[in-house]
Amino acid sequence: MSPSMHHHIAPPSGQAEPELLPTLKRFLPFLWPKGEREIQFRIILAAIMVLCAKAAVLSMPFAYKAIVDSMAGDANNINNIGQNAPIIIIMTLLLAYGGARFGQVLFDNLRNFIFEKVGQRAGQLLAVTVFSHLHKLSLRFHLQRRTGEVTKIVERGTKSIDVMLYFLLFNIAPTIIELSAVLIIFYINFGLPLVIGTMLMVAFYIFYTRKVTDWRNKLREEMNDMDTRAIGRSVDALLNYETVKYFTAEQRETARYETSMREYAAAATKSENSLAALNVGQALITNIALIGAMAFVIWGWKDGSFTVGDMVLVNGLLMQLFRPLDLLGMVYRTIRQGLIDMGAMFALLDRQPEIIDPDCAPNLHVNGGEVIFDNVRFSYDDREILKGLSFTLPAGQTLAIVGPSGAGKSTIGRLLFRFYEPQSGHIYIDGQDIASVTQNSLRASIGIVPQDTVLFNDSIGYNIAYGREGAGHDDVVNAAKAAAIDGFISQLSGGYETQVGERGLKLSGGEKQRVAIARTILKNPPILLLDEATSALDSKTEAQIQSTLKSISERRTTLIIAHRLSTITHADQIIVLDKGKVAEHGKHHKLLAAGGIYAKLWQQQAQDREQQ
Repeated sequence: MSPSMHHHIAPPSGQAEPELLPTLKRFLPFLWPKGEREIQFRIILAAIMVLCAKAAVLSMPFAYKAIVDSMAGDANNINNIGQNAPIIIIMTLLLAYGGARFGQVLFDNLRNFIFEKVGQRAGQLLAVTVFSHLHKLSLRFHLQRRTGEVTKIVERGTKSIDVMLYFLLFNIAPTIIELSAVLIIFYINFGLPLVIGTMLMVAFYIFYTRKVTDWRNKLREEMNDMDTRAIGRSVDALLNYETVKYFTAEQRETARYETSMREYAAAATKSENSLAALNVGQALITNIALIGAMAFVIWGWKDGSFTVGDMVLVNGLLMQLFRPLDLLGMVYRTIRQGLIDMGAMFALLDRQPEIIDPDCAPNLHVNGGEVIFDNVRFSYDDREILKGLSFTLPAGQTLAIVGPSGAGKSTIGRLLFRFYEPQSGHIYIDGQDIASVTQNSLRASIGIVPQDTVLFNDSIGYNIAYGREGAGHDDVVNAAKAAAIDGFISQLSGGYETQVGERGLKLSGGEKQRVAIARTILKNPPILLLDEATSALDSKTEAQIQSTLKSISERRTTLIIAHRLSTITHADQIIVLDKGKVAEHGKHHKLLAAGGIYAKLWQQQAQDREQQ
């Protein structure tokens, strides 16, 4: 099957189908990893096993021919064994025939055994490369893409590698070797007519298989669409059970579902019956070719050119050749889908990270932790969020940023962590532009307690220890005590090994926030970012957590992004953001006295507190 077979065909999923050779070229470094001698040795050994298996396959018809000629005593027998050949020779030939048949199975299975580790290693390397690359991509990419969609692309891509490798290396490549060998044998033993006839048969077989498989793919798409529609209607009706009952629409829903199932049954029948068309057409082509080749040999036998064994030889060689060709439809369809899946995964790898460290970027060195935003402008697509923001947060002090929703408060945190680059302006930490230092050293210097703490589906101990790589159990316990969550953990039957559930669902909001505080304490960063850390909590829990946050922010440069103004009255400096700029700044009492935006927000929240 030539690479050209894969071009210019609309794939089933509607995606553009990548070309075979460029995709395989990109994959080769994963298949032949540098420095991994064992893997490279296994590939060479597997290739030798493929050749041995093909040698066994091709020797079978020759042994069979020799047995038939010996028993027939054909005067035209080129081996000249004749009718009086000792039985021992015929039995030896029979053993050779049986040995060749067994050898084919043996070498095929040895090949699979040897190559299995290669395929798994290649898939592992590629999956890890993609996973690592996904973590380098920007927050913008991860906010735009569904997580499930990305993981499905990686899963399908790595799974398709194994299947693609198997079919390309152990079906298509051996078939090409076998076809080449058969054509050479036919040319030497029977001349050019049989070679031309075999080539025409294979070419027409490939053409027919490709056309029918493409047609079957469309039918299969139609069947899958009908299946999805039928399932969708049934689920919808069952989810809206009460509504169906309110309007006595049971019969209507049953009729709709029956229509969907009838359409699916018709599409499924058409799809399954199309397999018969493929099988019958393939069988017709191969049998016409087989009859033609054998008729050619019989005609030669009549003239004394060929022996009875020659007819057995031609029959055996063609029958062996037909076996891998029978799988061609499935192989073609699988490789096409594999190309699409691998192409989608390589497209992820091709996506360039937005935030890249400059060449030879130094690490950030924090002495005091002074943070300066200097005329920072930032836009999400066409919407400008920050319009020349400037402020200074002196080392060791606490600065709170407040403002109405959409003023750009959370964006400041994301820019500080360098999840995004500002369109203009600079951000400095202790006089170092954060765009010129390594991202790892920058993020290692900043701790965050976010508004919505998302925990890993693991133990509480693991989630706290996540704050610092290599943290021991004692470190985790001390951090939990500092975050005032140690008492709660000790009451749990599993202690620090208690599972928190997916995204921490088994814990309350306050408990999750304390875990977030504990892991930030464990990280022990010189700069602390509290991003609306208590706004999702009730008043009592908020007050408790607020005192903990105050204690950990002492002697640290702390930036608080606040929603509830009552939580930031202690701040050394408060900035009021409005429409992407600093509208007001100063201490709590000064801002209240000014009677501006801050004073209005304070009054509004005070009224809300009274009404609760």
